[in-house]
Amino acid sequence: MPSRSDPFDDIERMFDRLSKQFADIDPVEFGSGLTGPAIDLRDEDDQLVVIVDLPGYDAEDIDVTLPDERTVHIAAEREREVEHEEGIYVRSERSHESIERSVRLPDPVTEDGTSAAYENGVLTVTLQKQHPDDEGQSIPVE
Repeated sequence: MPSRSDPFDDIERMFDRLSKQFADIDPVEFGSGLTGPAIDLRDEDDQLVVIVDLPGYDAEDIDVTLPDERTVHIAAEREREVEHEEGIYVRSERSHESIERSVRLPDPVTEDGTSAAYENGVLTVTLQKQHPDDEGQSIPVE
């Protein structure tokens, strides 16, 4: 007579399979497909380049930060003063806008050599990749 498998072993195997399926999902970008501006991320050997379309913003409206060595956060906020013409406005949505997006980077970056440029509604952020010292760090032996 064949022996029955342990149901707890079956459940553990199921969780292992689920964990493997979700291992490659980036938690920073999970669910962000509909929010924030679209980005392009380009790998250029020693640096990563992030390109974001932000039409209608001024450079001083944009904030770029590195919360950690593998994440870049881009936020933009503007407030427009709308001159209300004669008449009754049924709806006015153009007075305040803000957007933000965090992007998980494939390689760790350093703040040294990082730059951001904004021209014609396009933000370009250039991030220098971290490189371990060629010689490594010496550890004294006692």
